[in-house]
Amino acid sequence: MEEEFEVSESQSQFSFDVKAFIFRVLSYWKLFLLFIGVGVFIVYQQNIRTQQSYRLGTQISIEEASNPLFTSNTSLTFNWGGVSGKVQTMMTSLRSRSIHEEVVDNLKFYITYLKQSRFRKDDIYTYAPFRVDLMPNTFQLLNTPLKITFLDGDRYELSFSFEEEMSRGTQNFSNKKKGNIVIPAGTFQQQFKLDEWVETPYFSGVITLAGDKNVAPNGEYFFMFNNFDAVVSKYRNKLSIDNPRNSAILNLSMVDVNKAKIVDYLNETVEVLSKEQLERKNQFVTNTITFIDRQLERVKSQLVLNADSLNNYKQENKIFNLTSEGEAINSKLTELEAQRDVNIQKLAYYSSLKNYLETSDSFTELPAPAVAGIDDGNIVSNISKINALSVQKSQYAATVRKDATIFADLNRQIDGLKLVLLENINSVTNEIKREQQTINSKIAKEETKIKKLPVAQQKLFDIQRQYTLSEQTYNMFLSKRGEADIIKSATVSDIVVIDKAKDTGATPIDLKLSSRYLFAIIGGILPPLLLAFLITFFDNKLHNPQVLEGLSKIPILGVVGKNNAENNLAVHLKPKSTIAEAFRSIRSSLQYFYKNRGIDGTKTIMVTSSVSGEGKTFSSINLATVLAMSGKKTVLVGLDLRKPKIFGDFGITNDIGVVNYLIGQNELDDILVKSKVPNLDVITSGPIPPNPSELLIGEPIDRMMAILKESYDYIVLDTPPIGLVADAFELTEYADATIYVVRQDYTKKGMINLVNSKYEKGEIKNISFVYNGYNQKGKYGYGYGYGYGYGYGYGSYGNGYNDDGNTKKSFMERLKRFFNLIPKS
Repeated sequence: MEEEFEVSESQSQFSFDVKAFIFRVLSYWKLFLLFIGVGVFIVYQQNIRTQQSYRLGTQISIEEASNPLFTSNTSLTFNWGGVSGKVQTMMTSLRSRSIHEEVVDNLKFYITYLKQSRFRKDDIYTYAPFRVDLMPNTFQLLNTPLKITFLDGDRYELSFSFEEEMSRGTQNFSNKKKGNIVIPAGTFQQQFKLDEWVETPYFSGVITLAGDKNVAPNGEYFFMFNNFDAVVSKYRNKLSIDNPRNSAILNLSMVDVNKAKIVDYLNETVEVLSKEQLERKNQFVTNTITFIDRQLERVKSQLVLNADSLNNYKQENKIFNLTSEGEAINSKLTELEAQRDVNIQKLAYYSSLKNYLETSDSFTELPAPAVAGIDDGNIVSNISKINALSVQKSQYAATVRKDATIFADLNRQIDGLKLVLLENINSVTNEIKREQQTINSKIAKEETKIKKLPVAQQKLFDIQRQYTLSEQTYNMFLSKRGEADIIKSATVSDIVVIDKAKDTGATPIDLKLSSRYLFAIIGGILPPLLLAFLITFFDNKLHNPQVLEGLSKIPILGVVGKNNAENNLAVHLKPKSTIAEAFRSIRSSLQYFYKNRGIDGTKTIMVTSSVSGEGKTFSSINLATVLAMSGKKTVLVGLDLRKPKIFGDFGITNDIGVVNYLIGQNELDDILVKSKVPNLDVITSGPIPPNPSELLIGEPIDRMMAILKESYDYIVLDTPPIGLVADAFELTEYADATIYVVRQDYTKKGMINLVNSKYEKGEIKNISFVYNGYNQKGKYGYGYGYGYGYGYGYGSYGNGYNDDGNTKKSFMERLKRFFNLIPKS
């Protein structure tokens, strides 16, 4: 036992005990069952309450659909920037709030139809047997289910209740204005007829049966009005847009609990988008038609006036036709004036366009250049481009922040096109003015010829010429109007629906209800598993003798089971118990030790431990008892002067003891007490002194030990814990053998490092461990069936010799032990 001892670094450091973790997990099987049961129950309750969600979609294609009637002379459309630009514009439109507001308004999704199920009110939408139509410009109560009970074929009861008076929101779905209404506490209940208008503070409208559906008497349903903006935001966020590989294909999809709503919303969204796109595609045509209609009204009025003037003049002056010379001059002059009017119209258009470019930020309301007879390719092309960019900019404004870089880029492109257009306008305007001067000079020559005609002919000539010009202008605008109508009616949308949204037996996208139980089981396993891991990870206590063997090379003298006796005299009270056999095994081991070391005469055994509570006094008493029972004169000396204990178990007092002897107050015979165990005397520690460490040093303790050796075969010293005070180190010089008591599930592994260090330095010699409080199953279900070959094997005495008995446990203690949440030792 004096072999050199070294503490390895791995022994002094923490290591995760995998085996302890596994056994701890196995010991928590009841917790696993509890948590899995709770998880399965929770999932079951969720399953019967949860509405499944579904995903449905539609697919559209963005094509470059040109107008079949388009020619260079009917330039009433503009370029959107190719298919790629159209796709981005469509995606921007689909994300805009205006699109979704129109869809929600068209479908009336702000009205929800409900039916009470076992755990919730389900949205029945198309399955509702009735429909609600609202009275225009009336406020409806929001977010409150209104109950409707059908009484017979044509009557129903409308009702709802509030436990206390409260203020609730209302909304006018005609203009989307919001308001508030104070609802008194109590129940609102009133009967109405189907197909008749109802006007109440909470609902104003009419309820009709849907199609050919019938309702059973006393059938109960609900309908509820939702905040319009909230509904729009909800569906706007739900719509998913996918543009695979930046192609011309758009996949639109949506997730909701009601498949019919998804189908209607997706199809209506495509319909509204197609309508909006077609309107924008025909923007030039629409603007042009509006412009032409205004011009037609103006020219028509002028034409009527000129016709009346011409007819009146002919009748009054009896002149109905011009002379051949006058006809020739009139024809020539009319042609020249027509050319001049065209140029005036072009100049007016260019002037308006220039002013528009210089003063406006939006370029989406210009009529087409073709209306003014402008066929300059650069101007027509640049107007189309600047219009397309302006449309794109207005679209982004609905979904993109105003400080986004996309707006700066679009503005740069628009500004560049504006500069080019302004230069083109100046150049073309100058050319037209030069041409106009030439035409004016030709008109002046023809007017000179007219002056040579008779005065009556000159007057008729002027009137007829004005009529002819008005007629030509009117016919020209009328022709343009017809052209625009043809182009508008022939224009088709660039959106082609590949697959309409349709419920073809969609399956829920949520986790299958049966699959959720698997996650419930996993969720039930994880908490106990995590608990076992954390406890094992932070656990620094000894739980079986094998752990102790791994921490130290100091031998284990014996293993003592758990004491179930009424006091510490376990060997005396139950000599056939496993504990008694354990101490007999320790006695045999000590005798073997003394024989090996050649120690004769009186043997002194010092018993210590790390801290209080490890069973040091228990081991001292029972070791002394088993030695005395072998016929050897034994004395048990209580040298734990700070916290004396041994007197109570023997039924003696602690009035006088070692302290009284050491201070010279009493003789040794005065403090010796005969115990009820044959051959065993006891010396208690006596009153607690102020200087225990000093009393254990010097001649009095030497003299006492010398006297005791003359009278006894064994001296058992019950000393203070070595991990708390230094008193025990002062007594090691008197001990032939030192027993260091550790306790299962109590002694910390770090304390073993302390005794290892003392042993390595030679401060403690001839030391052995006694493993106390051993439970064969262990706190964590190890079940080693431990035996050391010292004459003690725990399991071998379970039959015939086991006289341990059981003590009653409280209900709470048994409940805690059922889940292995408290130590068994």
